[in-house]
Amino acid sequence: MASLGVNIDHIANVRQARRTVEPDPVPMALLAELGGADGITVHLREDRRHIQDRDVDLLRQTVRSRLNLEMAATEEMVGIALRVKPDMVTLVPERREEVTTEGGLDVSGQLAQLKSMVQQLQGGGIPVSLFVDPDKLQLKACHDAGARWVELHTGTYAEAVWNDQPRELARLTEATVFSRSLGLRVNAGHGLTYQNVEAVAAIEGMEELNIGHTIVARALAVGLKAAVSEMRSLVQNPRREPLFASQS
Repeated sequence: MASLGVNIDHIANVRQARRTVEPDPVPMALLAELGGADGITVHLREDRRHIQDRDVDLLRQTVRSRLNLEMAATEEMVGIALRVKPDMVTLVPERREEVTTEGGLDVSGQLAQLKSMVQQLQGGGIPVSLFVDPDKLQLKACHDAGARWVELHTGTYAEAVWNDQPRELARLTEATVFSRSLGLRVNAGHGLTYQNVEAVAAIEGMEELNIGHTIVARALAVGLKAAVSEMRSLVQNPRREPLFASQS
């Protein structure tokens, strides 16, 4: 049964649009936990476009589930993580001009650098996950880097047209099996919605799904606590019958 990590970056996006003090993502994290969130995820970007250092410090003091800090693989961010001590760090690729994360890390192409950072973080008592595409070359490199977890990038699956979704779901399933054969634990996220999450949640061996935008969007209609509760129900009790009817 997969657990649910709720990404609250988009709450901070609303605040930063006006450079004001509300909505504050810190008390919103409590509402997410009350709605059943198994963990809270935030991405502290280098340009601080949404989550701020102050948010991370306060969340570390107040989150009672798990705090997962997404961040770029830079020395600045490693230093912040070692100071704050989140329950997990997820290293993600980052480009200043992107609207949101556009794909997985090229772990195989920067193995030495990432291995050093993984060692620093895990040596400091912080488990590390690497955000990667469901690709065997990258997954093997994650193992070689010494990471304990991978987070599979589900964006391609989420954006696929109906006829292509079964193929992308199969890639995620195969990547999960391969990762576990290497001794890696498996999370997933990016682009998942109330409409497409169940098939991913039903993958055997999938441990946690990190979901943000669709929950915050839903919260505008029903409130954050209810939106999290609805998503958690889908993640923990997914329909396991085929969701993709064959096309005749």
